[in-house]
Amino acid sequence: MKKITALLIGCIMIISLFGCSSNKNKYYVNFPTAGTSGSVYSLGATLANLWNENIDGIQVSAEASNGGVHNLVLMSEGDAKMGVAVTSIITQQKEGTDVFEGHQYDGARIICSLYSNYNQVVATEKSGINTLEDIKGKRFAPGAAGSTPEVETRIHLEALGFDYPADISGQYVGFTEAVDLMRNQQLDGAWIQSALPVSAVSEMCSTAGGHLVPMTEELVEQLSQEYPWYNKSYIPAGTYDGQDQDILTTSLPITLIVDESVPEEIVYQMTKLMWENIDTLKKSMGSLKNATLEKATEGIGDIPLHPGAERYYREMGVL
Repeated sequence: MKKITALLIGCIMIISLFGCSSNKNKYYVNFPTAGTSGSVYSLGATLANLWNENIDGIQVSAEASNGGVHNLVLMSEGDAKMGVAVTSIITQQKEGTDVFEGHQYDGARIICSLYSNYNQVVATEKSGINTLEDIKGKRFAPGAAGSTPEVETRIHLEALGFDYPADISGQYVGFTEAVDLMRNQQLDGAWIQSALPVSAVSEMCSTAGGHLVPMTEELVEQLSQEYPWYNKSYIPAGTYDGQDQDILTTSLPITLIVDESVPEEIVYQMTKLMWENIDTLKKSMGSLKNATLEKATEGIGDIPLHPGAERYYREMGVL
């Protein structure tokens, strides 16, 4: 019995040694995405699985987060190696402006532009909110504190002359909580930024009598001139229940980013695998339906590509 016990202990020690050795050689990539109810989180989890199964020596861990601002903060502090963020806040952090004043970080590099994120303002029927100006004084959820939707809310409302946040009765929650509060008549409206369609808006429009609030031509033109990352866009009629007309809004590219310190070969393999499997990814990720290799570097402004991604695009003739 003692011999068997000793043999078992020896085997466990050998397995542990090999396991530790194997883990030591892995390159760990912390990958914050967004809230679990959104398309970004699902995309991150799918990509992490694809990379872990096909690239030797790496371990990518996709995690929920408060979105792009949070992802960039984690990257700047060394707590994440990659993330997802819209081009506006990447630029702001690179320049150390806006919410990133005093927290400048120029280490974010682009893997690719994924798709457009639309600013979507949803309100209850009883709220009296039919224009963005009507939000003044109302119970409104601009997004979780410091999140990308909150940044977007502030930029748009300040462009209309709001004293933000004093001019709203703000509740700083994510859009899943916001929908619950609107359904219970505890909230008048919410700012949501996502690809089309997003489940929170679908749910609000189909089960709680919600409606989308359009922007004006003047506001969209003003923002497009002031901030180069905004595009004039429409949420097409029929995107949500009860939506019988196109809704004018702003959109901006959301990108897959990685820290400059991640080795070129790893990022090259990540980029290559993603685009070689894009048709499969599109089947489970509706947000990627318009993603093409030819558009992979569009709309990124002066944010640099990671050398690994750039190498792949040059090989494929995109650059």
